[in-house]
Amino acid sequence: MTNPGRSTSPARTIARWALGGALAFAGISHLFWARKEFQAQVPDWTTEYTPLDKDAVVVASGAVEIMLGAALIALPKERSRIGLMLAAFFVAVFPGNIEQYMKKRDGFGLDTDRKRLVRLFFQPVLVAWAYWSTRDR
Repeated sequence: MTNPGRSTSPARTIARWALGGALAFAGISHLFWARKEFQAQVPDWTTEYTPLDKDAVVVASGAVEIMLGAALIALPKERSRIGLMLAAFFVAVFPGNIEQYMKKRDGFGLDTDRKRLVRLFFQPVLVAWAYWSTRDR
């Protein structure tokens, strides 16, 4: 957990703010201009085993991204907890990336198997970014 008496490095702070801004932007895009694109990443099983349709999953995940992004910036004393929640969120949405690859769904310019495969390797980078940027020095 965060020790309120400890600070973090400027590089981690900048990385945390950048991630927070990117998340807030991505979350807003879930709600407005990129809903169809994000629906390509929603696994079919989410609609089979929950009462949600793909659009509801996109809206909910967008709201979570906005909240986590804002929290990364606005709640620096809680950064360690927020970082762990964000890392868990990135792990939780990874099955969507896998399904997008397996079912050859286009979205966000990921219109070839190679591009979709490369995207899979970016998810661990996001997990590491969330964790590293929210740690103390």
